[in-house]
Amino acid sequence: MTEQRSTFLHVDMDAFYAAVAERDDPTLRGKAVVVGMGLRGVVSSANYAARKLGVHSAMPITQARRLAPNAVFVPVNMARNAEVSSHIMEIFRSVSPLVEPLSLDEAFIDVTGARRLLGTGKEIGALIRRRIEEEEGITCSVGIATNKFIAKLASDYCKPNGMLEIEHDRILEFLHPLPVKAIWGVGPKTNEELQRLGLRTVKDIADTPKSTLIRALGQAAGEHLYELAWGRDYRPIVMDEPDKSISAAETFAYDLDDPVEILKELLRMTERATFRLRQKNLKTQTITIKVRFADFKTINRSRTVDQPISGVQECYEVAARLYKDLHLDRARIRLIGISLDNLSDASDSFHQLELGERAHGWDEATEAMDKALERFGRGSVRPARLLPKGERSESPGSGKPEGAAERGPLKD
Repeated sequence: MTEQRSTFLHVDMDAFYAAVAERDDPTLRGKAVVVGMGLRGVVSSANYAARKLGVHSAMPITQARRLAPNAVFVPVNMARNAEVSSHIMEIFRSVSPLVEPLSLDEAFIDVTGARRLLGTGKEIGALIRRRIEEEEGITCSVGIATNKFIAKLASDYCKPNGMLEIEHDRILEFLHPLPVKAIWGVGPKTNEELQRLGLRTVKDIADTPKSTLIRALGQAAGEHLYELAWGRDYRPIVMDEPDKSISAAETFAYDLDDPVEILKELLRMTERATFRLRQKNLKTQTITIKVRFADFKTINRSRTVDQPISGVQECYEVAARLYKDLHLDRARIRLIGISLDNLSDASDSFHQLELGERAHGWDEATEAMDKALERFGRGSVRPARLLPKGERSESPGSGKPEGAAERGPLKD
């Protein structure tokens, strides 16, 4: 009886953010496109024309501009990218319910159970590639193998816009000539240690006794590398792993020291993070702010509230209080961010009223705002303090920064 082996796909979109930008703006086609703006920002994505010039993700924007002065630089449109990503994930789930998203632009799919209906792994991969190109106008690369590790490697080696299947009896033939850094989990430090040991290819690791690897790298890392070097990966698909945190941060084009401006940026980050929170039907109970100074020193401060919340104003009041309690006295700030942690399903949450508290609080306003955003798009409704000057009226002499309504002390 022939052994029934699993079939895993790893689907990775090609230069996803840049591809979405090109699809939405046809005038960008044929040009080097870099997604990322600002003097201190980093590259979020670069199309293949820009990559040929040396631009890559996580590179400082200033360096990217030196390498590709004629490239078109466009801002990140996270709302649009998330929308396209949700459509792509729907295509994956129409093939198999066993989908494990790794990010907006890649996922593992276990298609073992779909083969009887849809054909071989290659036929299913071709179906997915065709549908994504027809329905979304962008391309992807697909790796096919009997486990997740080899499928991921296969997709890396057929980019862009390719498909590669590694049959089970060809795994070692494919895997062993690769450099050690190709193995999942081998970062710069581990790679340096492996090079010091004279281990330069995956075969070198496979031929090294497991006990030697454990002595050099530790129990977990040694066993992990040894198993993967022999192409063994027994991890199943992990579906719908819950969000652990939602965050937003901004590196400023120049250092800020005006607390009013800093609080305005903190409000902007809170608006961005809480919008994503409510899109996922979640609430938060722990709010953390990150402050990075001009000398790159970074501090974080957190507060846990009594009841789960999700509104812009509710979360901002906590974040603003955390910032004010730092008493920075016009310190020069390079970056500010907010993280929403301790998340829970909004449908499972209830609000325990305190004596004298008005029911609903900000909930009604937030619900109305979200309905307007859904109908008219992002930016159609937002806190007045975030509107450009001239589009808002302010009461002179208002001493409350960034529209924060003081509602009494917050409990730790």
